[in-house]
Amino acid sequence: KGLRFGRHADLKTWWTLRRMVKRFRPDIVLTWMNRATAACPSGDFVHVARLGGYYDLRHYRGADHLVGNTRDIVAYLRRKGVPADRSHYVPNFVDATPLPAEPRARWGTPEDAPLILGLGRLHPNKGFDVLIRAVAQVPRAHLWIAGVGSLEDDLRELARSLGITDRVSFLGWRADVAALYAAADVFVCSSRHEPLGNIVLEAWAHHVPVVAAASQGPSELIAHGVNGLLVPVDNDAAMAASIETVLRETGLRETMVAGGRATYEGHFTEAAVVRAYADLFARILPNR
Repeated sequence: KGLRFGRHADLKTWWTLRRMVKRFRPDIVLTWMNRATAACPSGDFVHVARLGGYYDLRHYRGADHLVGNTRDIVAYLRRKGVPADRSHYVPNFVDATPLPAEPRARWGTPEDAPLILGLGRLHPNKGFDVLIRAVAQVPRAHLWIAGVGSLEDDLRELARSLGITDRVSFLGWRADVAALYAAADVFVCSSRHEPLGNIVLEAWAHHVPVVAAASQGPSELIAHGVNGLLVPVDNDAAMAASIETVLRETGLRETMVAGGRATYEGHFTEAAVVRAYADLFARILPNR
């Protein structure tokens, strides 16, 4: 049953949840993020709350166990005083369903040109200015950026100032990102701040080699040279050099694609994450 969680205290939702819990009599209740966790009634069950960021833990006082979707979030919980036996790591999963490749001709991209893909909000944190500067240093490379945000005009002007307007395409918001991965030769995560790195998981799932700025999420996920390449944050020259390396070295590219897919299949499929939650529940239930 779908429930609406308002921005402020929502008594109707709280009472509905309370009735549902009383009727269903669960052994475990799993809540997602601040509002659902704060609205969860108390009862004779184990309350597990999942965080997707470095949130204010006041919202989580009623939870028995906390789940972070990165290891660094779990470390944050423990620094905040959550005991190790009540703070757990379970990652996100991403969908690997393929789609036919986005036609390059739609964006004026030659079939034989190296195609670099970037995804995300057009926000300073995402570092698309760095990516555009990097692509300007890679001969013949074209860049697709899929996302929307307040920086689009600035990024277009940067491409113009670098003389690569014809090599940079802004695709807007796209739900069919699998089609973009299918068309790309290299995926680049240029973020200055990227706590999670779901886009890295998506690239792995779709067999695309990854170059990433070494922000928090990608650094946790990527084994350099095995399932991706890491470059210093805000370093367009290093990013360009790594893109060229991936394009030039077939053996490395194949190693990274295989390594990324293996990492995805081992830890970040829906089945793997469901199994991780089931294992967690099996561990904590006897200790309720």
